[in-house]
Amino acid sequence: MGGDLRIRLLADGDWDAVVALEYDAYAADGLSEGREALQSRALGSPETCFVLEQGGTVRGYLLSLPYPPLRCPDLARAEDAVHESGNLHVHDLVIAEDLRGREVALGFIRHFRERAEELGFERISMVAVRGADILLRLLGYRAHREVAVPASYGRRAVYMSMPVR
Repeated sequence: MGGDLRIRLLADGDWDAVVALEYDAYAADGLSEGREALQSRALGSPETCFVLEQGGTVRGYLLSLPYPPLRCPDLARAEDAVHESGNLHVHDLVIAEDLRGREVALGFIRHFRERAEELGFERISMVAVRGADILLRLLGYRAHREVAVPASYGRRAVYMSMPVR
């Protein structure tokens, strides 16, 4: 991670910035969840939720939670259970628009993967939206087209996963 960017655990005071980043990234596509749903994803696993900070300002975030393999949260409702699983599901990863295309996301993902390994997770999964499956394949993720992704993710959503090691 270069320059004055640093990754740290998500804190309670970060939620306004996280909600704003999420809205800017997804509202136009009808994929924005809102504060309650976002916070519900982090409650069960605060040690796997991070923010990207620059000069004291939150410029990105990654929310993840243990989730059964080949399943994912529904964007249309808040999470109401905490799962025990060796699979760590990346629910959301957003980087501020002006930082995109600078390998910032790759550094964030690398940090996250190292943390997942430290915590003993075996697999990482996520749902790729808006064509992100192409990039994720290059990073080693495998598409599981047999998994029915909730309609709340949009038509082109693809469930993907990879081993942590």
